[in-house]
Amino acid sequence: MEEILVLARELIAPRLREWRESGGRVVGYSCVATPREIFDAGGILPYRIRALGKPERDHADAHLSRFNCGFCRACLQLALEGAYGFLDGLVETNGCDHLRGMFENWSGTATPRFFHYLKVPHVVSEESLEFFAEELELLREALSSHFQVDIGDAALAEAVRSTNLRREGMRRLFSLREMEHPALKGQEALAVLLLESSLPPGVFDGFLRELLEEVRGREITGYRARLLLAGSATDEPDLVREIEDLGGLVVTDAMCYGTRAFWKLPEVEGEPVHALAEAYLRHLLCPRMFDDYPSRLEFILQAAERARVDGAVLVYNKFCDLHGVENVRLRLDLEERGIPVLVLEKEYGSAADLGRIRTRVQAFLERIAGRRPSGKRSLSAGGV
Repeated sequence: MEEILVLARELIAPRLREWRESGGRVVGYSCVATPREIFDAGGILPYRIRALGKPERDHADAHLSRFNCGFCRACLQLALEGAYGFLDGLVETNGCDHLRGMFENWSGTATPRFFHYLKVPHVVSEESLEFFAEELELLREALSSHFQVDIGDAALAEAVRSTNLRREGMRRLFSLREMEHPALKGQEALAVLLLESSLPPGVFDGFLRELLEEVRGREITGYRARLLLAGSATDEPDLVREIEDLGGLVVTDAMCYGTRAFWKLPEVEGEPVHALAEAYLRHLLCPRMFDDYPSRLEFILQAAERARVDGAVLVYNKFCDLHGVENVRLRLDLEERGIPVLVLEKEYGSAADLGRIRTRVQAFLERIAGRRPSGKRSLSAGGV
């Protein structure tokens, strides 16, 4: 686990560097609506773009307004600095206007060798499913043509099979947080997800098997409250660590960099491209899907019930319109059902914001403690 926590804080882990130096191709993407199976079928590593809490954004601010999401600006900053020079290309999606601005400035200034725009519908209907399937076919053709690889149905079906197995392993691991005696911290779960989306599948599968064995019988003790963490693009294990150091154990989540990336995706069966379109679009738990709030609320309520949470922290980066608006409605619905809620707007990657965050989290934990008899304890991991 310690190795994973270290590796997850690196943009390019040693095993990824080895993959790249041996001739492996790597294509960056950001949105969870991007079916990674299509890349895997062509022997291309899909790498999920992240910024890992980078605070400096001076170069990016020359291209994107400071009223844009700090996460998107931080990703662009890394691209402009050359940190993403190991990528062989990019796949853009229309996740939100901030994300599109990041990708378009990236493609116009850093000039990736391959660039493809995958259009994802905002509603689910028979027409939008057919449109999305056509978009996935265009993605398959673009990758095949540029990288000179064959992404046939047989290879795609095998990639789907492997991905189904990996998702099941991730669900088993993340479920260990939800037990009466949790075996995994929230910061650790986030680190695992960051590593999963930045390593060759075979390499990560080995990590996952070892990790499931390592945490068997482990028990996290001494926390003050069991928390659900939900919200926007937060790829910062250190932020989750701050919450947990104060005694709020994150036992489940509904994060963009979290369970929303894989939890509800079903096993894909049938004709691969249309099946992928159906699976991804029908289970895209993001506020960009305008008319599907009931599904997102149900997902969060089910997670809260499974993990027996004492409260929920709804976190979002400053200027994130989608989650900023949704969190207003979500707070009302959760508190109506007896779940205390802290809505936490934050600067992305800013250490100067940590004092305010700590104060608000501490006050929230006191509020939870006031609802039930509880002693104040510090977070520790028993038996580790």
